[in-house]
Amino acid sequence: MTAFSPGRAEWLGNHTDYNDGLVLGIGLEVGASVTARFTGDRQLVLRAADFGEVRTCHLGTLSPVEAGSWANYAIGVAAGFISRGAKALGVELEIRSTVPMGAGLSSSAALECATARALQAAWGTSFDEMELAKIGQESEHKFAGVRCGLLDQVTSLFAARDHAVFFDCRSLDVERVPVPPEVRFVIVQSGVKHALSDGAYNERRAECEEAARVLGVGKLREATMRLIDEAERSGRLQGAPLRRARHVVGENARVAAAVEALRASDLTKVGQLMNESHESSRTLFENSCEELDFLAAGARAIPGCLGARLTGGGFGGAVLALVRRGTEEGFVNSIGERVDRAWGRTPQTLITGAGGA
Repeated sequence: MTAFSPGRAEWLGNHTDYNDGLVLGIGLEVGASVTARFTGDRQLVLRAADFGEVRTCHLGTLSPVEAGSWANYAIGVAAGFISRGAKALGVELEIRSTVPMGAGLSSSAALECATARALQAAWGTSFDEMELAKIGQESEHKFAGVRCGLLDQVTSLFAARDHAVFFDCRSLDVERVPVPPEVRFVIVQSGVKHALSDGAYNERRAECEEAARVLGVGKLREATMRLIDEAERSGRLQGAPLRRARHVVGENARVAAAVEALRASDLTKVGQLMNESHESSRTLFENSCEELDFLAAGARAIPGCLGARLTGGGFGGAVLALVRRGTEEGFVNSIGERVDRAWGRTPQTLITGAGGA
């Protein structure tokens, strides 16, 4: 039995998910596939077919292996099933992935979600997609050390071809929003690999939690710009927590506006909101880098590009560009020339529509 789950690109909603905010994502046309075979014992065997690595552990004593290992994501998912009462039989999982690692495209969530789908089929459970997303999130928290929200897992599990996934992280409502056919996405990798478990992601989350505490709200979703302004004037909210709060509240508004613009097929507006999002991430959330800024600015200068922004956790990874259909090949050539002149290399790119399982 083989299960597939796509990688994802965060279209808008940078670091809003763990603040109970709004996010807009797309599934990609690349992803992870996991094939499950019963072993007849109580072992969990993980076989990474792409690079020939095998990990084996006992289903009764699942725990993380060394920090940063790909295996932790799958082990954590299996542990989540068992903690929910799944009758776990010994199984070998053969894992393949076409999602670039460290590029901000949720290779980890694709692995978690494909593993969850494969185990669901093998172990005969009937968890709904939101519960599978929560199992993937738990794996990140407990086994990979990243306190992520639900954006990545929900987008991967709810992705549908030619649709974006609009997710309210407070109510857990999910809506699939049609993507007009006249656009495509181009993902341009910066060449700077991010590792969210190195502390920067968790630091940003802690700063958001501090801002919420000062503002007297449970999560920044409940905050307003007026409340932030008042806290700044009184001196109660300053520095990094102030900047993080302004970004999150502004980003939630941009997501809502982008969904309305998509419904009206106003792609120019969507592109403008993408550009504004990147600037907010750069100046207020401070999770961009020189390479991402260069790519975003260069992309916007290319004919046919409607907007460009960093996608994912930041601190490296990739830029997502929204381009008019028919211009994508020229866009790739132009951004490649710009990068070659500046850095002496050709960037990796991915042209994609909104994909699904």
